Order: sequence, then structure tokens, then C-alpha cells
Amino acid sequence: MSDREPPRRRVPGPARPVRPDARRRPGPGGARPARPARPARRPVQARGAAARTIRLGSPRPRLRMVSLALTLVLIAFVVRLLQVQAVDASAYAAKADQNRYVGRTLAAVRGEITDRNGVELASSVDAYDITADPTLFTPEATKTPDAPEQAAALLAPILGQDTAKVTGRLRTPHTRYVLLAHRQTPQVWKQIKDLKNTLAAKARTDGKTVNVLAGVLAEPTSKRVYPNGDLAAGILGWVNADGKGGGGIEQQLNKELAGKDGKIRFAQSGGRLVPTAGSTETPAVAGSDVELTIDRDIQWAAQNAITEQVKQSKADRGYVVVQDTRTGQILALANSPGFDPNDLSKANAAALGNAALQDAYEPGSTAKVMTMAAVLQENVATPTTHVTVPNRLHRGDRLFADDIDHATWYLTLNGVLAKSSNIGTILAAGQLGKTQPEANRVLYSYLRKFGIGSLTGLGFPGETKGILAPPDKWSTSQQYTIPFGQGVSINAMQAASVYSTIANGGVRVEPTLVRGEKGADGRFTPAPKPKETRVVSAGTAKTLAQMLESVVDDEQGTGAKARIPGYRVAGKTGTANRVDPATGKYRGYTSSFAGFAPADNPRITVYCAIQNATKGSYFGGQICGPIFKQVMEFALKTLQVPPTGAGAANLPVEFTP
Repeated sequence: MSDREPPRRRVPGPARPVRPDARRRPGPGGARPARPARPARRPVQARGAAARTIRLGSPRPRLRMVSLALTLVLIAFVVRLLQVQAVDASAYAAKADQNRYVGRTLAAVRGEITDRNGVELASSVDAYDITADPTLFTPEATKTPDAPEQAAALLAPILGQDTAKVTGRLRTPHTRYVLLAHRQTPQVWKQIKDLKNTLAAKARTDGKTVNVLAGVLAEPTSKRVYPNGDLAAGILGWVNADGKGGGGIEQQLNKELAGKDGKIRFAQSGGRLVPTAGSTETPAVAGSDVELTIDRDIQWAAQNAITEQVKQSKADRGYVVVQDTRTGQILALANSPGFDPNDLSKANAAALGNAALQDAYEPGSTAKVMTMAAVLQENVATPTTHVTVPNRLHRGDRLFADDIDHATWYLTLNGVLAKSSNIGTILAAGQLGKTQPEANRVLYSYLRKFGIGSLTGLGFPGETKGILAPPDKWSTSQQYTIPFGQGVSINAMQAASVYSTIANGGVRVEPTLVRGEKGADGRFTPAPKPKETRVVSAGTAKTLAQMLESVVDDEQGTGAKARIPGYRVAGKTGTANRVDPATGKYRGYTSSFAGFAPADNPRITVYCAIQNATKGSYFGGQICGPIFKQVMEFALKTLQVPPTGAGAANLPVEFTP
């Protein structure tokens, strides 16, 4: 049957016309003749086309091609699926987490700094880091081309920043986080938030308004504050913009104070943080609180006194050190001029730091006490030993003189100290050895025992150890100037420590500034016990204390302005030629006074120094003696130290030849 042609379909042709005479006529008898049979119609071909046969092709090749294409597509999908789900599964999961999760640092609360009585000197308060999401300031997000400029114009005055700088940060590409301002007060964030809410409310009611601050956010943090302003600023230091100590105790104990930051990880959706099961958090560990040895009230008295005198004398600067003679603890460490760590933008760069520890200068006559200690300890003289002091003394290539011209003085060793004679001190120091080099070596050994040329042990940032050359390097002049405090450099803390050593029976206790720390668990850990060194015997120290009383109590002494009614005071004046740090040449004077009280049962040491007084007197006894008295009186009352009631030794100052 497959060889037979399919039956042809007949196509009806057009109807043929009927002739009129061809109509049916009745036959004979009225009967109609029978209709002749219609001839069969021939099939008619379509006009304008030849007759053709339509054949349907086999569908199998097409099905094979479609099946092959689908198979290849499915194979590609399977391969990609295997790559995503098996081969690179971890990498893609990490990328997904990176885009989905946001990590933030949880800042640890910085520990407080207090005085010895727990009075707050430095603490941390709530603050905010102002941040922004730059993707929310694009034309696509805001429907406005200048959203960063509009937002910056609103934010810059509040943040105190340049408008162009804020605009640049808001236009930072390829990030969803920029920091606009560090550690702003809650008031600043409230001002921004109120403005942001106002724009949002207006945008809801007014279709033309755009909330250009929608992408401004805030992260809670803390800000360092110093409630007492510039009080003890040289001790405390400051915290920089990165939250790290930039000076003083803040820098020295930054690790202990800072604590340990934590971390938090949140999922994000539409720029918002959404807590999910995948979130993680490592809590921050608060820093330790640090308790200092200083007393806030004594610090205030010392700082106020030195500030006023520096102004009156139109001096470059000044320092006051107050120390507990028995423990070595520093009760005050004042500098002038100072600075306010709350606002470093107004601080003088030269005033930053702690000059009492960082300035090295020639001490002058306050250093004579070390020479006298060596002379007494080596048993080459006693307080009553006769010393004939000429008006001039030729040694080496120089001619030495005292601060005033005088006829020949007939002084005791006690009188040499009381009248602060340079010539008498040179003569006494020469007895320390059979030769000058030997005497130099003996004196050098005592200077080192007193801590000269070494760091004090405080570990304070920027502290100087001063300058003390070995004796074989001393120049011809230094052999004779070092005994009275020229040609050697120290800092104010070293000078105070010398007098505390005498007051403590000849035992040097390393000064301390930190009493201890209180950790996050609330437990107090005291600071390690300071190192103690025997410098001179108790007998030598007692004799020196009596000699120092003559400086203050005797009418011929140079320290009369340091007298305190009811108390026995031991002290020494100093007026030294000063090396100008800017030129390296001598210019002006270093004026100083050092002493302790009560002289027969010492409790407190006070040291004062003023650099380059240009108005009024520049003698140490005249401008530093009153400061010593003022600060010492305040400290004795604050610590409730009673007078001893015993009479002074009244050692002789002169002898009759």
C-alpha cells in the first residue's frame, strides 16, 4: 500500500452557465422529460501553479539534535553545581559570609587614673564615632546628584571639619563604611540625629525633599576626659585620636589602662545589622584602674605656687617636686607652663610632656650637699673643720670666685654650706684624695650612689638621666666646678631624690609614681617595692641635716625665706649658670631650693627650680625659697605632720683665726 499514490482530492471548479433553451421542457402528455446524467467533473489545478506532491520529513534527526542540546545544557549545569557545591564550596561560602556579615570592634573601657585617695584624675565617658555608608549617598540611592555635598554642608559645622573633606569621604567608592569623626560627645550625635529625623519626616510628607543624612550612623565608644583640667597634666599625659596613650602615665601604662577590645559579628540586610544564629561576639575586657602616689590637693598647691612665680619672674619654666622621704612616693610633680589634655589644640608644643623629668640642667649649689656627704663619710672633715676662704682661688686655668666679692672668710665646713661658698667647697672636695684625680674618682662614686647620671627608676616616657662624665673625662675646669654643681646635669626628680636620701637616714629609695592597679575583677595589686640603696651612714645623714638647718635658720644662711614657724627646716639654695637649650651657650640662671621637714624627723621633701627668671631677683633663695615654704606648709598640714618641738643644733658658721 505504500507504493500506491494517495487519492487525489477533487477541487470543485466554477459553476457553468445554463443556456435558456436548455431548460426542461414538458414531454408529450405533459410529462417532464428525464434529467440527463451530469458528466463527472475533472479535477481543476490551482491557478498559476503546477501540481506538486507534499512529503513530511522524518522527525528523528531533529529530536536527536534537541536531545543533544538539552544534554549539553544539563551537563553544564551539573558541572557548575558540582563546582559550587563541592569543589569551591568553602570559597563561595566565605564570599557569601563576607557580603552578608559585618564585623565591628567592641572598644574596651579604658581604666581610670586616680590619686592616692581615689580622687578621679582621668576617666572615660560615653562618646560616638560618627560613620557613614557611602552607597546610600549615590544618585541611584538618593535620586539626587549632589547628596554628598548637601550632607557635608550639614555635617561639617557640627563636626568642626572642612566641608570638602567630609564630601570626599561620603564619595568613597567600593565601601559601605567610612569614619567621619572620632569620639564625639552624645550632644553632637543628638544634634545630627535630630537633624536626620527632621529630614526624614519632611521627606515622608514632601515628595521633593530627600533625606541626605539617611546614611549617617553612629557607633558607641568612649572619650577620655580630665575633670581637673591642667592639674597634673604632665604626669597624666593624654590619649591620642587612636585611643592610645600619647604621653605620661597614659603612655607608660597604656597596655594596662587600655584593656582588650572585643569583636562582634552581625548579618547585614539593607545596610542594617540583624542579629542571627550566625552572629558571634567576643566581649571586651575593661582596662585596669591605676592609682597614683600623688595627692591631688598637694599637687594643686605645688602647681599653683610655681605657676604664679614663673609669671612674676617672667621665666621660661619651673618645676616643683614633693616626695615622701620614707617611702620615696611622689606626692606632687608640678610644671609650669602646663597644658590641658582635654584640648591639645590650644597647647604649646614646648609645654607638652613633663619638664621636671625631661629637662637636664646644671643644678648649682643644691648639689653641694653631695660633696659635703662625701667629705663627711670619708672622714676628711667635720662640720666644725676650719676652712679659710679667700676672695679668689686659682685652680687649673681658671680663677674661681663666690657669688659676691668678700674679704677672706673664716668659715667652718658648716659655714661653707650655710653661706654657699664655691671656693670653700672646692677646698673641701680637694681633701677627698691625695691627688686631684683621686679626689675626682671618690666624688664621682658618691654622685653615682646618689643617682646622678642614671634614670630615676620611674620608667617615665622621655625621662633624661642627665649628664655625668666619668672622672677621667673631666676637663680641668670640671674638676673644680662639679663639686659645686656646674659641669654636671640632672633633672628635678634626681635633685629631690638626693635630699630625700639625706632625710631618710642615708638610704636612697627609688622614687615611685604608681601605688598599684585595680583590675577588672576589682582586686587591687600594689606596685612592686622600690629598690633601696645605702649611700651614706645614718650618722653622716643626721650631721648633714643639721648643717642644712644652718642654711635656713642662721642669720648668715642663704635660705631664710624658707623658714616655717614651729618647724625645723633643712634646706639649700642654688643659683647656677644656665645653658640655653636653643644655643648650647650659657644664658641666664637656674634658680632653685631643696629641703625637707621636720629636719630632725623628716617626712616631706620639696624641691623647686625656675629657669631663666628675667624679672626681679634670680637668686634661688629669693624666688624659690618662698615657694618651698608655701608648698611645704601646705603639705605638712595636709598630711597632719606635727612639729617635733625640739631645738635646732645651731652649728657654728665661722671661727676666729
